Amino acid sequence: MSKNILSARAAGMEGGTLPQRGRGAEKAWCAHMMTITSRKNPRVAHFKKLAASGEYRYACGEYICDGWKLYGEAQKWGAAIREIMVTQGQEGTYPPGAQVYLVTPEVMEAASPMRTPQGIVFTVEIPETPDEVELAGALILENIQDPGNVGTVLRTANAFDIPLVALVGSCADVWSPKTVRASMGAVFRQRTARLTLPRLAELSAGVPIYGAALREDARDIRTLALGRAAVAVGNEGSGLSRELLGLCAGTVIIPMSPRCESLNAAVAASLVMWEMARGRLPGQDR
Repeated sequence: MSKNILSARAAGMEGGTLPQRGRGAEKAWCAHMMTITSRKNPRVAHFKKLAASGEYRYACGEYICDGWKLYGEAQKWGAAIREIMVTQGQEGTYPPGAQVYLVTPEVMEAASPMRTPQGIVFTVEIPETPDEVELAGALILENIQDPGNVGTVLRTANAFDIPLVALVGSCADVWSPKTVRASMGAVFRQRTARLTLPRLAELSAGVPIYGAALREDARDIRTLALGRAAVAVGNEGSGLSRELLGLCAGTVIIPMSPRCESLNAAVAASLVMWEMARGRLPGQDR
């Protein structure tokens, strides 16, 4: 790589520009660019551990993403990209200050959490948890352990302008590769917060919480004004915990055919969020 490319200024590279690819693509300036040819390189081990361990992700303060689609979304929404591994011959534009590694296809296979790598993996800084959390209008997930479901909920929440997705109990990690991939980039722009039940109780002062639950006193969700309320959804198997239901002002049900017992958690949450957003989205009437 020429010295001119490495010293070129990043003028003209906008955060919202989708990455260019291919041998002829113009490369933006980056602080460091190196080549990795060994699958045993420490940076490869670091990427693999970020994919495998939530504890390691939080200790390092970063998470791993894969694929050009997510890379474009991360740039578009201003995610703090730290390190990038890209297969030689698929180079693109890089944010200023990022560490870039050009790697062989074999190294990419070792570093990527995907069975069929798409030519790029990168790490993103985990955003700090906000000190102030507003519960009005929030969706609360409790014990939703499937990362695909959590990612789908984040994607839907962002589509319906839900201001916050709060995770309580043993929910899947927002920053796991499967969750990030299922979110289709919504993870870069949807506000989330992990809350304990005591903290949720504190935040619920003045904000009614409704729990999605099959109870005799549950009300049809279509009959309630939920714009300033929060709604909690539990996992498909056991529903909401007794402790969380104790914080609820009431319970709601989603009307459906008596032939069905329950809905997938992500589907149920999506229907709940649609009702919460009714009348607020463009082109909608309550």
